[in-house]
Amino acid sequence: MNPNNKFHYWFFKNAIPSKMCDDIIKLGLEKKPKLAETDGYQQKKVSKKNMLKKRHSKTVWLKEKWIEDLMIPLIQEANRRSFWKYQLDFLQHAQFTIYEKNQHYGWHQDFAMHSFPYERELIQEENGKARKISLTCQLNDPSEFEGGEFEFDFRNYDPDKRKKKQHELEATEVKSKGSVIVFPSYLWHRVKPVTKGTRYSLVMWMLGKPWQ
Repeated sequence: MNPNNKFHYWFFKNAIPSKMCDDIIKLGLEKKPKLAETDGYQQKKVSKKNMLKKRHSKTVWLKEKWIEDLMIPLIQEANRRSFWKYQLDFLQHAQFTIYEKNQHYGWHQDFAMHSFPYERELIQEENGKARKISLTCQLNDPSEFEGGEFEFDFRNYDPDKRKKKQHELEATEVKSKGSVIVFPSYLWHRVKPVTKGTRYSLVMWMLGKPWQ
């Protein structure tokens, strides 16, 4: 972790039982995932070709309460124990994601302050709030795929002072099945291309009133 702040992220190794991970994968696959989109593509600001350079995977939204009940306590514990203590009052639906060979998600932040087309029924509750905490859960065993590393880039520095080895970090703690990593949504992160097999993950976001 960045020596200037050892609580850039919080992790829970093997937090979700293997059977529940398998159940989430089965549920996600039954709902027929579709090509993941970026905001720019949805708003017709970027072409599909350029979008795929940034993000290439399949996703589906899961609204099951039992999944929320699994993840919310981990977010709350990380928020408390890390001393972030962000004000949180809204959980977005979980996103089940499939990364197959050569698929990836380039450097990005999860921070956002607008409602999303796939959750139009939540606009009144969500509008005007910001994503503050992100969660990623590794759903399948790392022996089932190669590549797909989850990495952070702690970009609190001038561009001319950037040192890749110092500022980029692979979150190895999230590699094992059922492991969960929780982090502030403003952090830059990515999923490197999968080179063999398929990687399954679950991501969620908790929102709150904008920082003041």
